[in-house]
Amino acid sequence: MENAKKTALFTSHEKYGGKVIDFAGWALPVQYKGIIPEHEAVRNAAGLFDVSHMGEVEVIGKDAFAFVQNLVTNDISVLEDNQVMYALMCYEDGGVVDDLLVYKFTKDYFYLVINASNVDKDFNWMVSNKGDFNITLENISLKVSEVALQGPKAQEILQKLTDTKLDEVKFFCCKRDVLIAGVKCLISRTGYTGEDGFEIYSDNDNIASVWDRILEAGKEERIMPCGLGCRDTLRFEATLPLYGNEISKDITPLEAGLGYFVKLKKENFIGKDALVKQKEEGLVRKLVGFEMKDKGIPRHGYEVAVNGQVIGFVTTGYFSPTLKKNIGLALINAEYTELGSNINIIVRNKPLKAEVINKKFYNKNYKK
Repeated sequence: MENAKKTALFTSHEKYGGKVIDFAGWALPVQYKGIIPEHEAVRNAAGLFDVSHMGEVEVIGKDAFAFVQNLVTNDISVLEDNQVMYALMCYEDGGVVDDLLVYKFTKDYFYLVINASNVDKDFNWMVSNKGDFNITLENISLKVSEVALQGPKAQEILQKLTDTKLDEVKFFCCKRDVLIAGVKCLISRTGYTGEDGFEIYSDNDNIASVWDRILEAGKEERIMPCGLGCRDTLRFEATLPLYGNEISKDITPLEAGLGYFVKLKKENFIGKDALVKQKEEGLVRKLVGFEMKDKGIPRHGYEVAVNGQVIGFVTTGYFSPTLKKNIGLALINAEYTELGSNINIIVRNKPLKAEVINKKFYNKNYKK
């Protein structure tokens, strides 16, 4: 733990009683009061997360649009200034480098938010694909801190700390130079929980002040500081993918059910040919949701079997605090993916009964 990188909020986590663990080389809280109460706070009121470990890359220059359009699977030509888009970067074989958020400030200025565990790999991938594009790429991850305020009370709480009319910041839009408790921030109406909320970026020196003021402003609404534990259960219930689980270098976006974010009619992007071929030939395996029928909690990596034959593996599994059921996501052979199919999850060498269900476990409550 002594070698783990610390965010600018490390002392704040100690102050608020966070149980700190090593996550992707970062010292971050897994929980404060507990995963379930924090999960329920986000679903019913509001929770505040330190996500300063996420990476940020600036793409600036006259070819910024062309570079990002070639880099990602989604079609950024539909973005207006100050809009945000979810996308993926793929290898030539269709495997996923990472998933990311693309912020368009102007046609010459994009801001890419990438996963903590992939920052160096992602940035090197961008640099290696810079080619002749007239751009500058800068990895500003260590200069930027980020917190995520999530939940149905998020806007009400944050509005107490700013004169910016937050109701005018629409879903997947951003606004720069917003003063939050007197601190200049970039805000976006985005998140990773299935709830309404904001992601707030600022410099390292001022983020602790923003953190404290948000928690203070949200006392009446019963806000909670939240850790990585409920961040994962929340995103999982909302069927939001996690790199290394639902997507990876060995799992394509199409297999993961993310085809909506892969625009195969776009002129070109890295990995397009492989994904076109995969779609034309038909998927051999697909991501499904399942519910345990026998007692047992499915975990990432557990084998999935039918009649003793392994047909895939669990990508994520939990006891769902919202649904009060043991559920999971699994990547399995396509012929077993019909809703209602019976499968077995191998838990401690024992096959436990489960049923394939719709993987939309939870209806997202985004503000459109």
